[in-house]
Amino acid sequence: MMATLMQPLQFTFMQHALGMVLIVAFPTALLSCFLVLKGWALMGDSVSHATLPGIVLAWMLGIPLVAGAFGAGLGCALLMGYLSRHCRVKYDAIMGVVFSGMFGVGIIMFKSINTNQHLTHVLFGNMLGVGPQDLWTSGVIAVLVSLTLLLKWRDFLLHAFDPAQARACGLNTTLLHYALLVCLSLTIVSTLTSVGLILAVALLVTPGAIAFLTVRSFARMLVVSVAACLFALLLGAYLSFFLDSGPAPTIVLILTMLFIMAFIYRLAMTHWHSRQRVAWQRRTTGGESV
Repeated sequence: MMATLMQPLQFTFMQHALGMVLIVAFPTALLSCFLVLKGWALMGDSVSHATLPGIVLAWMLGIPLVAGAFGAGLGCALLMGYLSRHCRVKYDAIMGVVFSGMFGVGIIMFKSINTNQHLTHVLFGNMLGVGPQDLWTSGVIAVLVSLTLLLKWRDFLLHAFDPAQARACGLNTTLLHYALLVCLSLTIVSTLTSVGLILAVALLVTPGAIAFLTVRSFARMLVVSVAACLFALLLGAYLSFFLDSGPAPTIVLILTMLFIMAFIYRLAMTHWHSRQRVAWQRRTTGGESV
C-alpha cells in the first residue's frame, strides 16, 4: 500500500510537477486575497488572456516566452488601469474590451505562423512537462511577488478598502495600484507553464474566495488562502497520476469543491448565529417583562 502511494515520487516529471505547485501556491493565494477584496476577480482572467499575443510574438522573435507574456500582461494591466482612471466606461466593460481584443489578436497571430507548438499547452498548461529552468523562473517570480505582498500587505489592504483614506494617510495610491498590477502580471507568468492562461484565473480567485467565506481577519485570510491553494495543488497533482487526468483541471475541480464546502460552512454558521441572536433576544425580552 505504501509503495503504491509513493509511486508518483519515483518519476522525475512528478517531482518537477509537485515542485512547481509548491512554488506557485504562495503568490497566487496571497494575491487572490487582494483581488477578491478589491473586486478585481475578473482582472486575473483579463490579464491571463491578454498575454497570448506576447507569447506568440516572443516565439517569433526567438526570445523567452515568459518575457513576452510578462510584457503583454503588464501592458494590458497598465492599459486597463489607465482607461479606468480616464474613461467614463465602467471597469468591467473596459476589461471585457481589452482582454477579448488582445486574445483575438493572439489567436490570429498564432494561426498566421507555422509552428509545431501546441496551443493547448499555452492555454491549459503542461505541468507534467516542466523542467528545471521553469522551476527556477517561477521560483524567482514567486519569491519577489510573495515578499512584496507580505511586506506591504497593510498598505495594499487599506488601498483595497478605502483609497481615499490611504491617500490621507500619506500612501502613494497610484504606486500601490500599479504595483498590484505588476504583481498580477508576474504571477500569471509564473503559472504559465503549470496551469496555463485560462485555468490561472482559478488560482487567482478561488483561494481568496474560500478564505473570505471562512474567516473574518485579513491576516487569517492570507493563511487560509495559502493553505487551501497548497492543499488543492498538491492533492490535484498527486491524484492526477492515479486518475490519468490532467493536473490543472483536477486542481481546479478540487478548489471548486473546497469553495462549495466553504459556502456551506458559511451558510451553516450564519444560520446558527441567527438562531443564537433570536434566542438571546427572547431571553432579554422575557427578563424585561418580568
